[in-house]
Amino acid sequence: DHRVHHKYSDTNADPYNINRGFFFSHIGWLMVKKHPELLEKGRGIDLSDLYADKVVMFQKRHYPKLVLFISFFLPTIIPMLFWGETLSNAWHVSTILRIVVNLNAAFVINSFAHMYGQKPYEKAIAPAENLAMAIFSLGEGWHNFHHVFPWDYKASELGKYSTNVTTAFIDFFAKIGWAYDLKTVTPDLIAARAKRTGDGTHVWGWDDKEMNEKDKRRAVIINPAKPDQIDN
Repeated sequence: DHRVHHKYSDTNADPYNINRGFFFSHIGWLMVKKHPELLEKGRGIDLSDLYADKVVMFQKRHYPKLVLFISFFLPTIIPMLFWGETLSNAWHVSTILRIVVNLNAAFVINSFAHMYGQKPYEKAIAPAENLAMAIFSLGEGWHNFHHVFPWDYKASELGKYSTNVTTAFIDFFAKIGWAYDLKTVTPDLIAARAKRTGDGTHVWGWDDKEMNEKDKRRAVIINPAKPDQIDN
């Protein structure tokens, strides 16, 4: 579904089509049958890389057992064994409440992040940059960038871990060799795309239209260029 969502975003072939309303894109899509156009387009999506991945296929084969054990059994039994929680507290808080919060943290990207925010990279699409959603979803809220450059592993231009915890997680495993072939977009490509199709909210840095002369005078320039070094 996620690959179809990217390829046919905000159309009838999109499983979370925002044009069908906030409730539908947030959770309603799970309550109805898939649109015929989604089924048709979905059959044309190449999944050969996933079928060739042994870890992914193991998860697919054993999904029901893994969900019951990891998502339900462990979060319930661990609080009871290690810090004396009652069965009721462990079940309703660390299991059920956790699942509700986590699912909605994912769902807000399909709903809120397709409705509210800035579009510095592509103004013609619904996905937007939304700081609140980025914090709530641990980094997925930089959605305009993610849809324009879906192959960038960071899912955002901004590198701050405080608003993109997921990138910190991936970078950690990259350092120990467990994550590899990570792809990212060059600043030049980002700037060119933002200038060509963005809504004008992209932060350019020095000489940005939002930067006034007072800010420039306060800036510290280290080893300033001589007049004959400046490229006119």
